[in-house]
Amino acid sequence: MARKGGAAAAAVVVLAALLVLAAARPAEGAVTCAEVDLNLRPCVGYVTGKEAAPPAECCAGVRRIRALPSGTAERRQACECVKQAAARFPGLNADAIRVLPAQCGSPLPFPLTLNFDCTTYTS
Repeated sequence: MARKGGAAAAAVVVLAALLVLAAARPAEGAVTCAEVDLNLRPCVGYVTGKEAAPPAECCAGVRRIRALPSGTAERRQACECVKQAAARFPGLNADAIRVLPAQCGSPLPFPLTLNFDCTTYTS
């Protein structure tokens, strides 16, 4: 009898460990803010006015962000990540942010503005 209890306890521990691992990893296809940050980092010079045009690496990042989210929830998450990233950089040029996707020839599924309510986005 003690053996069954020990096996059950071990199964519970293994299940708990698997749940922790699953929670620690984003679901396949889920957008992470780290991913958005990495893709937009080359754009900082342009959106702060230090560069006249977005560099090629910036536009490549905008294209990758456009391809990341596949559904409404993922696009809302990407939108929130963009806003969080923007909040970390003082002196952003709102016009440069707004036109960035067009400058890169890759419109995003949500507007790039500092005050857009991402929860209102619908696909």
